[in-house]
Amino acid sequence: MNILRGERDPLDDFTRRTVGVEGVDKTVYVAGSGPAVVLMPEMPGISPDVARFARWVRDAGFSVYLPSLFGVDGAYPLADAQETVVRRACVSAEFRAFAGGGTSPVVSWLRGLARRAHAECGGPGVGAVGLCFTGNFALTMALEPAVIAPVVNHPSLPLDDAGGLEISDEDALAVAERVARDGLKVLAYRFDDDKWCTGQRFAAYEALLGDAFDGRVLEGGTANSNPPPFFRDVVGCAHSVVTAHLVDQEGHPTVRARNEIIAFLAERLGARPE
Repeated sequence: MNILRGERDPLDDFTRRTVGVEGVDKTVYVAGSGPAVVLMPEMPGISPDVARFARWVRDAGFSVYLPSLFGVDGAYPLADAQETVVRRACVSAEFRAFAGGGTSPVVSWLRGLARRAHAECGGPGVGAVGLCFTGNFALTMALEPAVIAPVVNHPSLPLDDAGGLEISDEDALAVAERVARDGLKVLAYRFDDDKWCTGQRFAAYEALLGDAFDGRVLEGGTANSNPPPFFRDVVGCAHSVVTAHLVDQEGHPTVRARNEIIAFLAERLGARPE
């Protein structure tokens, strides 16, 4: 599906579902067949670029579960989302945007979604892909045994600690134990000049996970130089490797990153392109 720049994505090739977990209902967009992948949106929401990435994953042979966590579903990211979406998320009880907050409570709901997706789709387990604000959620979702393929993309939380991780001490220990016990690998991406996801943050992941953490760094100069207004004016640097800052050209570093993520999911989950 081709969405013209600046247009809203109708998301009409996804099935819109209401999914309840622990008494909390959220909208989830579902498409495809095969093993399940929970793809969490980046700020400021399920943009056309996030939906494009979801379709690439779907077309690689997966069932994609795309939960609506903030923002307007399908909206093109404008700079005013800083006031209407980001600030609201930062004070929401569901998220822990700042250092010392520990694991965001919404992750419990996301683990429940992963269990539901695994029950519906079968296979060896579920993939979890986080982006930006939700980047680290893919790691903390690994406390759900069904999650066996976590991908952490340019995790931005906590916003006020460049070397911090958005996770409680208890969960950090439990995740490290699970990764070691089950031989999980954690794939991660960032641009080298990303001010929201720094080398300090990747060093913190490596300290926690050791060789299980596969952090890959792209040159910031390769990023899409004309992203949507939110990323140009608010984010202000190369950040979103497989969405807003991806350059959709064969052989481009960001396209290689996208392909590597899909290959990682296929290796762990056993999907084949439709």
